[in-house]
Amino acid sequence: MRLRGRKFLHLASAATLALTFDPSQGQAQEWPARPVTMVVPTAAGGGADILGRILAGRLSEILGQPVIIENLGNAVAATNRIAKGMPDGYHFNLGGTAHLAFHPTIYKTPVYNSRTDFAPVALVVEQPFLLVTRLDFPANNLQEFSAFTRANQSKLQYGSGAGAGSGNHLSCEMLNSAIGVKVTHVPYRDIGPLTQDMIAGRIDYQCPLPGTMIPLIQNDKVKGIATLGKGRLAVLPNLASAEEQGLTDFEAPNWYGLFMPKGTPEPIIRKLNQAIIATLDTLSVEQRLAALGATVVAPERRSPEYLQKFVVSEIEKWGVPIRAAGVLIE
Repeated sequence: MRLRGRKFLHLASAATLALTFDPSQGQAQEWPARPVTMVVPTAAGGGADILGRILAGRLSEILGQPVIIENLGNAVAATNRIAKGMPDGYHFNLGGTAHLAFHPTIYKTPVYNSRTDFAPVALVVEQPFLLVTRLDFPANNLQEFSAFTRANQSKLQYGSGAGAGSGNHLSCEMLNSAIGVKVTHVPYRDIGPLTQDMIAGRIDYQCPLPGTMIPLIQNDKVKGIATLGKGRLAVLPNLASAEEQGLTDFEAPNWYGLFMPKGTPEPIIRKLNQAIIATLDTLSVEQRLAALGATVVAPERRSPEYLQKFVVSEIEKWGVPIRAAGVLIE
């Protein structure tokens, strides 16, 4: 009887342990046990790549493991890699407006579901797109740009550095719609060749993110016409916003957040969330991001729950102008 009693107690204790032990807690304590990979949806040297490398440097220090940047120039492929990836915590992506908010509306058959195929980690930064022209473009502000473009729209070309459906494509497309013009779109694989062609005068304008354009504007290689947002950038204080220049009710902001594959254990998501928050709170990181024209989001907007709701609201918000512009990729 005594042995049976001991056996019963042993089995009961084992059952209790089985009920209370959460394997994911152990995974989170061990994670990361090896290098992790941040998938970036641009080629090396693009705006998202520069942003990702700034974050990865400090994030590596906080996590105690290298954060390796993997560049995939195709934004859809980069984002889909995470959507279909293993939920083990060792791959996450730097996803943005074009990759998550635009995708459900611009694709006739979406490759992934922006609402349900990811585990949001944290919203990180926001940036306005810019309106930039070749240096000899005969306009110095948005009013002059609009007037000249309306009069010459059949002769002009604008480029996008990541192809059809990218952020710099759709921001320009929405600007064109807002000022009432139809201009030929020339898609490029990445921002480098596009910018070279614009400097050479072969492309008239583009709507890029600030990062790679700031030194070119400052050194008179290209001409900045407007920020496509509500305000100016500290790093480009003389570049007025579209709203300041009379284009009311128009804003083309870009944002980036971190996303893991759906099914990634919650403790790992929380651990990466805390690590990226610590990264954003590092003064040197904030200063380097500001130099790119990026603003770190407020602390109350950095939770996984906030990012989940934010993505859904962005899909709905951007769907209206995208449909109005008639942008649809088969």
